[in-house]
Amino acid sequence: MHLVALGINHKTAPVALREQAAFDLQTLPDALHAAAEVGAGEATILSTCNRTELYCGLRNPSDESLIDWFCDYHKLAPRLVRPHLYVHDGRTAVAHAFRVASGLDSLVLGEPQILGQMKSAFAAAHKAGTTGKLLNRLFQHTFSVAKQVRTDTAIGANAVSVAYAAVSLARRIFDRLADQTVLLIGAGEMIELAARHLKEQGIRRMVVANRTIGRASSLGGIYGAEAISLLEMPDYLSSADIVISCTASLLPLLGKGAVERALKARKHRPMFLVDLAVPRDIEPEVGELSDVYLYTIDDLKGVIEENMESRQAAARQAETIIESEVIEFMRWVRSLESVPTVRALRATTEALRDVELERARRALERGEPADEVLLRFAHALTNKFMHCPSTALREANADGELDLISATRALFRLDDKAS
Repeated sequence: MHLVALGINHKTAPVALREQAAFDLQTLPDALHAAAEVGAGEATILSTCNRTELYCGLRNPSDESLIDWFCDYHKLAPRLVRPHLYVHDGRTAVAHAFRVASGLDSLVLGEPQILGQMKSAFAAAHKAGTTGKLLNRLFQHTFSVAKQVRTDTAIGANAVSVAYAAVSLARRIFDRLADQTVLLIGAGEMIELAARHLKEQGIRRMVVANRTIGRASSLGGIYGAEAISLLEMPDYLSSADIVISCTASLLPLLGKGAVERALKARKHRPMFLVDLAVPRDIEPEVGELSDVYLYTIDDLKGVIEENMESRQAAARQAETIIESEVIEFMRWVRSLESVPTVRALRATTEALRDVELERARRALERGEPADEVLLRFAHALTNKFMHCPSTALREANADGELDLISATRALFRLDDKAS
């Protein structure tokens, strides 16, 4: 059986194609069984917003049937999919799985979410009964490698998105971040990412202010935030310890006067403001106020660049770990190739033993001396076991095939004294 990994991701395919190639959670068990039937009975499907990948055991490493099945399942024309599709087999498939789980193949280098997604994908396949010796070993080893990369390198130590950098800065300013009230201005992708990071930090109260109340409500429903309109924002500003803003407004939404009034109502308790918008949502003069910490996207970009350099250095360390672990996994895979030979050798040896053992029993039943029977049994068994190997070695020597002779000496650990 050969390991094959194929799929598309954010690097190879546009979002429109990734959406069409995604697997629905409800029908995933059926898809797993169908994919397993195409190959050799083993299949795991990883489907996220950024990638769709199949890990399968195949009898033929160049079998095109899995690619055909993938296209047919999603009703996609192969000529449209193939340019965006990557296929890895054997060693490269193992390396790919290790890199994906470690966050080296992610949109954001080192992001940790993909490991949890891979664990869920494997759990679903295991529950569906579409994993076996090969994939069970692959994914357990994959999770171990990802853990080692996280432990031994700084791949996930520093923020590499402006939203996460903003939250990280807030953690430095406030001793108990979870107790602070957050006002999010806008409801786009950047604000949603910030809301997710804040929720992960245990923030209990978030307010989302947006021009369209429907979008604010949608975001609030996901992250447990209160939704308000931009017109209501001044009424909530004084209660906000943290303000993160990112809208498409051409003019500032938050001026120095509004923040001054909020500070007065707060009795000058500090406020942390982050302006991620371009053009800016918060007037620069706000930063001149006492008890205000104002950061712009340019302030955060410097932090991001430094952190990205750190992660790239960690990624190089991770690649070294992965290369070593790929070698270890492939050593195990190669060991599987000897299993049929070992079984056949054992079966042949046991068959010879059973024949001679039955002959010895009959001799004992006839009353022949036990010592003579045992001696004959030992000689017969040795001769029969040695007959085929001895013949093969003599022929190999005559034909000049010295590799077989060397292999035999290594296999049976024969030293020169046995010559």
